[in-house]
Amino acid sequence: MELLDNLALGISVAFTLENLIYCAVGVTIGMFIGVIPGVGHLAAISMLLPLTFYVPATTALVMLAGIYYGAQYGGSTAAILLNLPGTPSSAVVCLDGYPMAKEGRAGVALLMTTVASFVGSFITVIVLAAFAPPLANFAVAFNSADYFSMMLLGLVAAAILVQGSPVKGIAAVLFGLIFGMVGTDVSTGIQRYTFGMTFLYDGINIVAIAMGIFGVTEVIANVGKVNNAVSSKKITFRSLLPTRRDVKESLFPMLRGTSIGTGVGILPGTGTSIASFLAYAVEKKISRTPSKFGKGAIEGITAPESANNASAQSAFIPTLTLGIPGDAVMALMLGALLIHGITPGPNVISDNPDLFWGLVVSFLIGNVLLLVLNIPLIGLWVRILKVPYPVLYPSIILFIAIGVYSINYSSMDIMMVAFFGIAGVILLLLGFEPAPLLLGYILGPMIEENFRRTMLLNRGDMMVFLERPVSAAFIAMTVLLLLWTAYSMYKVAKNRS
Repeated sequence: MELLDNLALGISVAFTLENLIYCAVGVTIGMFIGVIPGVGHLAAISMLLPLTFYVPATTALVMLAGIYYGAQYGGSTAAILLNLPGTPSSAVVCLDGYPMAKEGRAGVALLMTTVASFVGSFITVIVLAAFAPPLANFAVAFNSADYFSMMLLGLVAAAILVQGSPVKGIAAVLFGLIFGMVGTDVSTGIQRYTFGMTFLYDGINIVAIAMGIFGVTEVIANVGKVNNAVSSKKITFRSLLPTRRDVKESLFPMLRGTSIGTGVGILPGTGTSIASFLAYAVEKKISRTPSKFGKGAIEGITAPESANNASAQSAFIPTLTLGIPGDAVMALMLGALLIHGITPGPNVISDNPDLFWGLVVSFLIGNVLLLVLNIPLIGLWVRILKVPYPVLYPSIILFIAIGVYSINYSSMDIMMVAFFGIAGVILLLLGFEPAPLLLGYILGPMIEENFRRTMLLNRGDMMVFLERPVSAAFIAMTVLLLLWTAYSMYKVAKNRS
C-alpha cells in the first residue's frame, strides 16, 4: 500500500503542466542531441543547467534526466545510419546496426532499438521505485566515517574503471579534488587556491567546468570532421516493421540486457558504455551462431540498447539514495540538487518525497513519450544528420557562452569555460578521461567535510574508519579494487614483455 501511495504522490507531481512541459522538452532535446554525433548528453546537460536555476528542483531534475535518457534513445540513430555513435554507449550498436542498414533493414534496426530502449528503461524504473526507498532507509544509519569510506570507494571505482589507464583516471580525480578546494573554506574562512582573485572566492562554477571540459572540448575535438552521406533511400512505415523472427530473436536479449544494465548502473564508476558492451559480449558468448555478430544480428543491437537505457535509469539509485554519483552525468544531477539547496544522501527521499516520486513517475512518462515520438520522427532525425558541422558547432559555442554568462552575468565565467575547454582538449590528447575530474570536483568537498567531522568526533583517531563495520567494508572493497587493478596492470605489462 505504501508504494501505491507514493506513486499516487508522484503522479500528482509529475502530471502538473510545468513538469509535463519540461519532461517533453528534456526528452526531445535528448533525442536531438543523441542523434548528432560528437555532441553528447553531457554537453547538452551542461549547456542547459543554467535554465534549471529558475525552476523548482523537481522540474529541473525532470528536464535534465529527460535529456540523459532521451540521448540514449537517439544515440543509436547515427550509429545505424552513419556508423557514427551519437553517444559513447551507442558505439557497440555500430557493429550490427550499420550492416543492417547496408542490407536495406535500417528501418527495422531503428524500430527495434527504440523498443529495446523502452523495455530496458521501463523495467528499471520499476526496480528503482521498489528498491531505492529500502536502500535509503538502510543508509540513514550511516555516519560521517561511513560516508567518507563510501565516497572514497566511488571515486576510486570511477577512476579505475574508465576506458584507458587507471593511473590517469586517478590523476584526473585528484585534479578534480584540487578544483573542488578552490574558494573560501567553510570551516575556517581561509581563501584556498584563489591567488588573490576575488571571482574565485565562491569557488569554481560547476557549470563553467562542465561546459568547458565536455561542451567546448567536444566541439574542438570534432573540428574538421565532415558529415558522411546519409542514405537517400526513404525510410517508410512499411520498412520499420520487423518480422516475427526479429521479434522472437530480440525478446530474451532485451530482458538479459535489461538485467545487465540495471546491475551495472547501480555500481559507482561504471556507466552506460560498460553496460552496453557487456550485454553485447554476453549475447555473442551464449549465441549458437556467434559468427553472425558483426554482420547484422538483431540481438547485437537490442541487447546493448536495452542495457544502456537500463543502466542510465538505475544510475539514479545510488545517486538519489546514497549521494554517490555513478558517472559524470549523475555528478551534474547532484550539482543541480546542491544548487537548489538539497543535500544529496539517504534523507532526500524522506525529506523530499515529492521530488523523488515525482521524478520516478516522470521517468515513466518520458519513456512513453520517447516511444511515441521517436518512431514518427525518424525521418526528421535523418534530415538533422545532414546539418553541416561548420554551422552546428559555432552555434553550440554561442549557446555555451550565453548560458554560462546568464548565471552571474560575469565575463570571468566565460573565461573559465575557455580555460577548462582548453584543459579538456589537453587531457584528451594525453589520454585522460574528463569524467573522473568532474566526479572529483563534486565529491571532493563532501569527502573533506565528512573526514573533518569524523576526526573532530573521534579526536583524530584514524582507526574509526576500520572499527565501524560499514566503513571497514567500504575501505576493504577500495583496497581490493586497487590491488586487482595493480595486478591486472602487472599482467598486461608482463604479457607485453
